[in-house]
Amino acid sequence: MPLIGITSCRKIEDYRQAILHVGGEVRILEPSMGLKAALTGVDGLLLTGGDDVVPGQYGEAPHPTVKDVDPARDEFEIGLVTAARERDLPIFGICRGIQVLNVACGGTLVQDVPSQVTGSMSHGLTVPPNQPYSLAHEVWIEKDSLLSKLMRERLSDADTCDVNSRHHQAVKDVARGFRVSATSPDGLIEAIEDSSRRFCLGVQWHPENFWRTGEFRPLFEGFLEAAASVKSG
Repeated sequence: MPLIGITSCRKIEDYRQAILHVGGEVRILEPSMGLKAALTGVDGLLLTGGDDVVPGQYGEAPHPTVKDVDPARDEFEIGLVTAARERDLPIFGICRGIQVLNVACGGTLVQDVPSQVTGSMSHGLTVPPNQPYSLAHEVWIEKDSLLSKLMRERLSDADTCDVNSRHHQAVKDVARGFRVSATSPDGLIEAIEDSSRRFCLGVQWHPENFWRTGEFRPLFEGFLEAAASVKSG
């Protein structure tokens, strides 16, 4: 079974279950491990959600709404992305994970969607703790993207899907070599990918919350399939 390194976060269980349910093994990656030990034997990297990324990582001063930053985590995860891309390991970034992926590769972030994006819809929806799967809004998926290919068999209309939403930051300037593969109705970037890699995808929503019901299982299946090719290779 492919071994997936999952970056440590407070709400780790749904990420772990999402990988286990598509046939992967899991290693939780902590900053204290160091990059070499963390990635030794790993076949894929899953970047999880959590705190805001320190704006200095992409050359900006912090907006007043930036909070709960963890510089050590940022440094560790950006280092993981760099090392994983050097080995062409599959990378799947979720929520904060898409932001870390973009910043690690030279992109920037919207630090606060409500105050910095005119006409933005509500993306930081609060839901009951036992209902993280509550759908919040639609996203529009680019037809020729990896994301569209992965979701095609699951959705009757692979051009759109409904997602949950719990964030106040987002991708702003997309890193060189990446493309936008999904947007929300207000134009906010909801997914990016690098098609030159074995598998390199980031999404702004939380597909791991749906591991029980399977709406986004194809994303994890595609990720694991790519990781399996690393293991067999």
